Amino acid sequence: MKNSNFILRLNLAPQLRRSLSLWNTFDYLRLLYWIFFFPQALRWYEENHGETGSLKDKKTWREKLELLLRNQNQIKLCLQGLILIFFTSFLSWIISQDFNVQFYWSYVLFNWLFSICLLGVAFAIKFGVSIGVGVAVAVSVIMNMVAILVNNTTSNFVVMVIVSVGFGVGISVVSSLIVGVIDAAFGFVVGVAFGVAFTFGLIFGVAAGVYSLVVGVTRFGVVVGIGSVVASGVLGLIISVMLGVVISVASLRPENWIICVLPNLISIQNRSWLFPRISSIPLPLLTTRLEISLKQDWEQGLENINRIFQYSLQFFPAIIALNRVLKQTPQEHLIYRISQLSENPVDWKLVKFLSSSLTQEIQTNFIKGLSIAIHELLFFWKKLNNEINVSAIDTRLDTQPRAIAAGFWHLHEKEPEQATQAFLIVRSLQYGEEMFILAQTLAQFKAATEPDTIAEIKVSAFPSEHYLRSATWDAMNGLHCVLKDTKLILGATSKSARSFALNRAIGKLRSIQDDANTLPQAERGLIVDIAQTWKKALERIAQEVGNISITEPVKNPYIIGDPVVGNLFIGREDIMRKLEELWVMSSHLQSIVLYGHRRMGKTSILLNIANFLGSKVKVIYVNLQKFSGGMGEVFLEISDEISETLNVSLPDEEDFLKHPSLNFKRHLKKVLKKIDTTGLIIALDEFESIEELIKLNQLPANFMTILRSFVQMSPKIAFAFAGLHTLEEMTEDYYQPFFSSVTPPIKVGFLTAAATAQILDNPDPDFPLSYEPEAHKTIYNLTHGQPYLVQLIAFDLVRRYNDQMFERGNPRDPVFTVEDVDAVINGTFFQNGRYYFTGVWGQAAEGAPHQQDVLKVLASHPEGCDRTTLQQTTGLDETALNNALETLSRHDVIIEAGGNIRIAVELFRMWVKQNQL
Repeated sequence: MKNSNFILRLNLAPQLRRSLSLWNTFDYLRLLYWIFFFPQALRWYEENHGETGSLKDKKTWREKLELLLRNQNQIKLCLQGLILIFFTSFLSWIISQDFNVQFYWSYVLFNWLFSICLLGVAFAIKFGVSIGVGVAVAVSVIMNMVAILVNNTTSNFVVMVIVSVGFGVGISVVSSLIVGVIDAAFGFVVGVAFGVAFTFGLIFGVAAGVYSLVVGVTRFGVVVGIGSVVASGVLGLIISVMLGVVISVASLRPENWIICVLPNLISIQNRSWLFPRISSIPLPLLTTRLEISLKQDWEQGLENINRIFQYSLQFFPAIIALNRVLKQTPQEHLIYRISQLSENPVDWKLVKFLSSSLTQEIQTNFIKGLSIAIHELLFFWKKLNNEINVSAIDTRLDTQPRAIAAGFWHLHEKEPEQATQAFLIVRSLQYGEEMFILAQTLAQFKAATEPDTIAEIKVSAFPSEHYLRSATWDAMNGLHCVLKDTKLILGATSKSARSFALNRAIGKLRSIQDDANTLPQAERGLIVDIAQTWKKALERIAQEVGNISITEPVKNPYIIGDPVVGNLFIGREDIMRKLEELWVMSSHLQSIVLYGHRRMGKTSILLNIANFLGSKVKVIYVNLQKFSGGMGEVFLEISDEISETLNVSLPDEEDFLKHPSLNFKRHLKKVLKKIDTTGLIIALDEFESIEELIKLNQLPANFMTILRSFVQMSPKIAFAFAGLHTLEEMTEDYYQPFFSSVTPPIKVGFLTAAATAQILDNPDPDFPLSYEPEAHKTIYNLTHGQPYLVQLIAFDLVRRYNDQMFERGNPRDPVFTVEDVDAVINGTFFQNGRYYFTGVWGQAAEGAPHQQDVLKVLASHPEGCDRTTLQQTTGLDETALNNALETLSRHDVIIEAGGNIRIAVELFRMWVKQNQL
């Protein structure tokens, strides 16, 4: 267990628990101390005693004035600043009188105007009241002191030194205020100071050279003039160096460092009042102490680092200590530790400079200093800015800690593409995959700015377990839901479904924005921007979608038991395309067999295929299950359908029943002449009934041979048989004549998850209800896309909604949830669907034996089991087990994947467990 006595705990915040008073003399001294020696305290004061924020947060003058008037502490701070400016001016006058020197009140008035109006107000508007007051007071004090000295000094060299020192101190104080209060920019003070000093010295040398040349040539001739140029050049160089040294020394504030170094060499703990706040000269042993602190307690060490950044300019020791410790950190802890650093850093450059160069930053700021000075003095800024690139320092990815820090930095800078490249390098580390997927997904989300591009996003699977950024993944799941809703908005045929999806999506985006403070800082701004962009994009189509309200019971559009026809028929595009190839793209129509599980939608396919194929093929549908008579009745029914569809006269019914085969053949010949280039498909549903009618002697044993003879009449005629089996599975040889005349059987299997969702969302153009994405997923998992069960669940959901809303009077959202699905399944669902379940169970008693024995075992294994377990539990030999499994698999009752066998439809498994065990 760690001994807390040895853990460094820096307490560098100002020790003031009240607001500054207008009547307390010490508070004015405290304010002067803050301005010149502890500028970070001004920010702390405004944050802790500002009450309603700063002026920079307001956009209009009226808002700024209202804020100031209702904020007593900021008004007092402004008054204290004014009092200090006036007081220091009078103090300067008193000092000048004591030393019998001149003091120009006109200059003082200009100083007041310049400090208060130009600098103070400008900085207050830009950065806040505290920085405005600080800059105004600092500049006023320095200008008063410089004015007294300059106005009473005879030596030009001494004047230049005094001006240089004053300019250096002024730059130092103002820069310290900006740096300390607003942003701990590494190297800003030193870099800009050197740049400005160099430029001023250079300009002074050139000006002096030109002046010496003119005077020398005019008064003493060319030789003396040239000598004067050389002398002035040397003088300019000396002054340039002198300015650079003076300003840099003033910027580094070595006197502050010297005063603080000795006490802090002994101990920096609990000595915050002696800690150097405005000197960037590294404090001895501070790097080592911070390094030890980080190793002893990472979280406390980070707290110390943040305090260093917040209340001082000791950047270098903090960055060096962090880099040293991270180099020694085990790989499995790297991402987690840097993530902690990125949770709430005082300054994000703390993260940036774990991955980039401090030296390069100083060099860049030196160039900035040059450009700033030239901008002010020579007005060449635009030209220089086009020639010199002073953009952000590039991050480096050459080590794992640098790559991780770069990843979090780029997320904060809203650059997810660069973050993705950074996290790719550490993808193999703990949490690396999570951060890589996060950055990659955010890059996709950021690139989508319009509803159509949002709907086209293909999102990688989110991590199943995410321990590092749980709040972020909640927001990401919310954006994923919005993505799905956008697809529904653009693709649904139901105006009401689109409306509810739009309202749900916009509500989710608002929720993400409202909860932004719960997100880590790194990705917070990026996620909020994405939510705002998507929200605006969806709001632009809100008028087109419109709003829907439900004031009466919803008409139930879902169909249970009966075939689905017309616009309600959705999916099966693969089967439709295959039939189109066989019947439209081929010059010779092919007879086919559609087979599949009970209530899979075979009948619906036959009833809707004509609409899909167009006018090139006519489809005649006949359900054989309804016949109880002989061949004459069957052929007469087919002829009736043909006559009605093709508008062809029907032969005499009495004569037809006497000689059905002959008359049907004649009727087909008449039809063939009429259809010309059109094909004719005779679709016979429930074709297993043929065998039953043959066994009952109601159809002749050669019935299939007779049918085949009709196919041979013309390539324009073909049959489509639909049933539970293929021709090869039939027990008798009645179907042998057609074996060579049909293409390989076409299986009608389960719907895909997308088709299932489409059926649920679009049962009717005016359907006003919708589903949560998780409800879609739950229904698909329960049904595996079995069409009848999907329709039955949806039917019960609508009935339950109407009951809740209009029978019981319980208002609810028009959106079905997982809880709604569970309530339906736990109600009368299995009773309502009993005919389906008993049909599948009865079918398992036919064909290969022991199918039901296998299903009983699988019903007790929701996740499935292997063949060994099945064989041991059922007691079947290998051959019998394989035959049973093969039959069940062919009929889509079970699924086998990777050696694991389970019942395909979870609802059927639940029914077997409840009713057959």
